[in-house]
Amino acid sequence: MKFEPHEYQKFCIQKIIDTKKVGIWQDMGLGKTVTTLTAIKELKYNRFEVRKVLVIAPKKVAEGTWTKEKDKWEHTKVLRVSPVLGSAAKRIRALNTPADLYITNRENVVWLVDYYRNSWPFDMVVVDESSSFKSHKAKRFKALASVGSHIDRMVELTGTPSPNGLNDLWAQVFLLDGGERLGKRYTHFREQYFDPGDRGNNVIYNYKPKQGSEDSILSKIADICISMKAEDYLQLPEVIYHKVPVILDGKAEKAYRELEREMVLELPEDEEEISVTSAAALSNKLLQLGNGALYDEDRKVHEVHGCKIEAFLELIESLQGKPALVFYNYQHDKDRILKALEKSKLRIRELKTVQDQDDWNAGEIDVLLAHPASAAYGLNLQQGGNHVIWFGLTWNYELYTQANKRLHRQGQTERVIIHHLVCEGTRDEDVMQALERKDDVQNWVMQSLKARIKKIKEDAKK
Repeated sequence: MKFEPHEYQKFCIQKIIDTKKVGIWQDMGLGKTVTTLTAIKELKYNRFEVRKVLVIAPKKVAEGTWTKEKDKWEHTKVLRVSPVLGSAAKRIRALNTPADLYITNRENVVWLVDYYRNSWPFDMVVVDESSSFKSHKAKRFKALASVGSHIDRMVELTGTPSPNGLNDLWAQVFLLDGGERLGKRYTHFREQYFDPGDRGNNVIYNYKPKQGSEDSILSKIADICISMKAEDYLQLPEVIYHKVPVILDGKAEKAYRELEREMVLELPEDEEEISVTSAAALSNKLLQLGNGALYDEDRKVHEVHGCKIEAFLELIESLQGKPALVFYNYQHDKDRILKALEKSKLRIRELKTVQDQDDWNAGEIDVLLAHPASAAYGLNLQQGGNHVIWFGLTWNYELYTQANKRLHRQGQTERVIIHHLVCEGTRDEDVMQALERKDDVQNWVMQSLKARIKKIKEDAKK
């Protein structure tokens, strides 16, 4: 296929060529991969400015997306790809195979840096989904930063550079400029641009931007970071959000209320002392129970009700054979969905391999099951359908939006309909509200939980 770049793509290609270390923070669906491949081809074969290129990506993306995209376009077919994946022996063999692009998953970064030590051979590095390097404490960030002086060119790609707030930007920008713009140390960056937020028991749980911080930070990094939103450049069919209410039966309702009350009464009296960990554990249990089953301490599954499964089957039936991409949260959710569908004539598959992706896009799968963490980034699934079903909700807004974009991206020709199965009167409703708010999701989930805890404890005293 011949590549006819849009004007914004031409701009980004030139930016990658002109700026040695750059962040292309484009929304999903704007063609970041082909843009980067085009720039690499120009730099390597026409300008002779790079020798070996390393692409670091999420595992599923590393396995197939880059190679498929390279093979899709006439001008990039010449690029030789060596996937640095699998066992250590396979990875070493791949590194010793002559190629233009060496593609690995982000979990291998520490190993790769340790393997080469001071003989780092890649003069250009592409970090696909750079938001996975947002933590300054993560080993992968420290490893990559340690070889920064050996990397002449770097391209960071992501649609969500700051999923949890502006503090996510420091590590990503540091990889580009070594601390020139936002400071050499994260603590100094935080002191300059943020004030302490929620705290309890002498622990600060989060930090909030000072007035004017956003404008100041963005102006400092504007010369090396390009940010683009899909709605400004693409005419995609609209997204429709559909909430499917699920009513718990009497037995399930009783089980949910008892578990909620029991766990809440075990928490500290002072709601300010409730840790993020204990809040997450409580929410996790309640979300599981809303879905219909619970893990015990030995990871054994106890099925409590089938209310959400029944609603799911009705929703599948109402689609009248139209394919559905189904996101689940827990392993027991997936197992129960598979069991519920085993007698149907639908073609059901779990998203595990590149072949599953190809078969979905070829219209050979009716129900494709995926966990948002493994399918959120880079996968092109828009040709296989236009219905997304969230069986179990996540309050990770980044995963939520990225997962939805698997279908709502360039090449989609129909309206994308995103269905949410929401158990009424449960944590599902709180998480749904948090996702609808879009900003500060984690804080909203915490505050809604504290409000619920306060009510239950007041009722217990009556």
